[in-house]
Amino acid sequence: MKKVITYNVNGIRSAMSKGWLDWVKTVSPDIICLQEIKAEAEQLNLDDFVKAGYNYNYWYSAQKKKGYSGVAILSKTKPDHVEYGCGFNDDEGRVIRADYGDTSVISVYMPSGTSGDERQAFKMKWVTNFQKYIDKLKQTRPKLIIAGDYNICHKPIDIHNPVSNANSSGFLPEEREWIDSFMKSGFVDSLREFNKEPHQYTWWSFRANSRANNKGWRIDYQLVSQPIAKAMKRAVIMPEAKHSDHCPMLLEVDF
Repeated sequence: MKKVITYNVNGIRSAMSKGWLDWVKTVSPDIICLQEIKAEAEQLNLDDFVKAGYNYNYWYSAQKKKGYSGVAILSKTKPDHVEYGCGFNDDEGRVIRADYGDTSVISVYMPSGTSGDERQAFKMKWVTNFQKYIDKLKQTRPKLIIAGDYNICHKPIDIHNPVSNANSSGFLPEEREWIDSFMKSGFVDSLREFNKEPHQYTWWSFRANSRANNKGWRIDYQLVSQPIAKAMKRAVIMPEAKHSDHCPMLLEVDF
């Protein structure tokens, strides 16, 4: 059984200053997928991660813009192979993949479109290219766990006020249509397999006391491809972890 956690830490150094590593030691996942690390490996003391039990840690930082974006995978066991990037916009450090036997775990940080029309257009082009990348990857690596910040709420249940946010980036019709078609291309939304309740959110604005009032968005997922969907044992969000404006999500899966 593997415990896989995905967590947008909104700056790994910031999260660590808030006790993130102590939390990791307590939860003790086998694999940690991080997004928005906002740092390069040389800016970190890698011994801290080794001491926490993660002898194998792989960092993929943004090259174009320092202190921005970036993904990582921390692992207790050594993967057979690690792939950095996905063949497009790789200077933004958004995709890293670790292969364990016939199963691959991907940490992904999809773009946000909140800064304006140009970035929204970039986001839609990016997710379209990501679908093509995954479609091709599935031909040789059909067992996939795609963990990360998708920056999209799937359904009205996944956002605290779907009516007022109908025209907000992250809940636009074309974004929701994309993530719906992506899931239908062969993936299971792990959380919804185990929890169909409302008010399950993974991100809260820093404004207006949103987190205390649980006025959030569910934009972080662990999507599991159909060939290993039956191996899932549990999936939960962990809102009690407060090292970021996101909270982590845990998946237990047998691979």
